[in-house]
This record gives sequence, structure tokens and C-alpha cells, in this order.
Amino acid sequence: MKNIKAKRKAQKSVSYGKYGYLFIAPFFIIYFIFDLWPLFTTFYYSFFEYYIRNLTESMNFCGFDNYRNVLGITAGEKAYFLKYLKNTVILWLGNFIPQILLSLLLAVWLTDNRCRLKGIGLTKVMIYLPNMITAASISVLFGVMFSQYGPVTAFLRDVCKVTIPYGDFLKDIGSTRFLISFVLFWMWFGSTTILLISGMLGINPNLYEAADIDGAGGWKKFTKITVPLLKPILLYTLITSAIGGLQMYDIPALFNTDAAAMIGLPDDTTTTVTMYIMRLYKADVGKASAISVLLFLITLAISVVLFCIMGDHEKGGK
Repeated sequence: MKNIKAKRKAQKSVSYGKYGYLFIAPFFIIYFIFDLWPLFTTFYYSFFEYYIRNLTESMNFCGFDNYRNVLGITAGEKAYFLKYLKNTVILWLGNFIPQILLSLLLAVWLTDNRCRLKGIGLTKVMIYLPNMITAASISVLFGVMFSQYGPVTAFLRDVCKVTIPYGDFLKDIGSTRFLISFVLFWMWFGSTTILLISGMLGINPNLYEAADIDGAGGWKKFTKITVPLLKPILLYTLITSAIGGLQMYDIPALFNTDAAAMIGLPDDTTTTVTMYIMRLYKADVGKASAISVLLFLITLAISVVLFCIMGDHEKGGK
């Protein structure tokens, strides 16, 4: 009788586990359609001569010729990919290095109980505010301000008597690269600061109290307690910054370019890899796909190196 009652209860009970798959299914469907499938097709097209001329397409298998061409290995081909990769890395490092240093400083300052700052919440909002402005708005704003007849240029030239190269910041390579890096830094340092603050708030205060009892100074507490325990957040910040930096497009493409927004001025020195991909995609899909694959592999390699350097390694053996 007990077995019969148990079977009846089992038949009447409802299994809710299957509904969980229905809830998570949309994510996997969207990911497959808009992320995974385009990734596979990019690898596929990179092995073809895929040209678009006058609304007609021609597609022929070419093996690794596209990769050799974009890397300048084939005779007569210039290594534009390496040139634009250099531009991209310069712009990325120019904004990320000061960004991470300032964000660490602000995070330590805003989480230090001894400072007892007022209006910390308002300060965090003000720091994060530039991240909420669209890239197009910031690019246009800084482009107008630092143009030949812009207010900042006129003030520095006429009032401060500063010598401006070529009379225009946007005609000088160093000035243009600095301004693009500064715009990227100004946009993203607030987001990085908030991430680091959240990580620091998760550190046990007892560790700092113990360090104070042992007579440790501020620098030693920062290097021996804060930085090691912030490794997961720092790793996340480094990897996401590397991915976003190598794929940067909007700010360089809108700040100082030609009429088609494909060549970064002056003299093609602020053209990034993604701008080069967009330029090729309109005519040579095969080469654009090959560059996308190379960029993916470089990003993957950087991420793996960062994981190996900053990841937690358990000591084996006894």
C-alpha cells in the first residue's frame, strides 16, 4: 500500500526543472545567432577571396593568402594591419595606464575610513557621469573645442600665448593621439573606479587593523593587502580594457577623420584596426575577415597571458 501511494504522489507531482531550460533558452538562441554563428562565418570567409564590386559578389577559395596579404608577407602587399595595430595599441595604452593609476588612487581615497570624506555618494556620481554620455557627443564636443578656431585653441593661443603645432591641434600627430586617449580616459576612468571601489569594500577591515597593530604603513598595506586581494577585479579590468581597447572604433572614427570616416587624420596615424576592417568590408570581405580573426587571436593571447600572470595558482605538493 505504501508503494502504491508513493507512486501516485510521484505521478501527481510536477517537475519544475524543465521550465528552467525555457527561461535560459532565449539567451543561448540569441548568443548563437548574433555571436557564435558570426564568429564561425568570419573564420570561414577569411579563407576566400570575397569581393563585392558594383553590387556583384565573387567568391573563390584562397587558403591563407588573405592572412599573408594583410601581414605584408606577400610580395607587393603592405602590412597595413601591423601599422593600424600599432596605432590602436598607442591609443589604448595612452588612456589605460593613467586610467588604472588614477582609478586606484581614487578608490583607495574614497574607501579610506580615516579620510572621512563628505559627499562620497555625490563624488562617485560625478566620477561616473562621463561614462553615461554617448561617444558621438564627446567626440564632436572635443573636436570642436580643439579645432583650429575652437574656444580652447583660441584661449591657449591668444591668451596663454602657447605655441600650437601647425596652429591646429588636429593637424599634429601627437596632439591628436593625446586628445583621443584623453577622451577615452575621461569616459572610462569612472567605471573603472567604481569597480575597484566595489572590490576594496569586499576586503575584510580586520586585515588592515592587524596591519596597523604590526606598524605597517600605508604603502605596505596597499601592496601587501589591497593589491593581492584586488587581483580578481584587476584581472577583469585588464581583460575588458584590452578587449575594448583593441576593438576601439567610435571615438577615433568620429573625432578627426576624412569625409568617409575611414582614415584617421593626420596622415592615417589614428586609424585603428576596426576602422581598417570597416574600410575593407565594403569591398574585400575576405581580407576584412582575416583581420578580424587576427584581432580575435591577439585578444585571446593577451587574455591568456593575463590569466597566467594574475590568476590564482595553487601550490602543488605537500
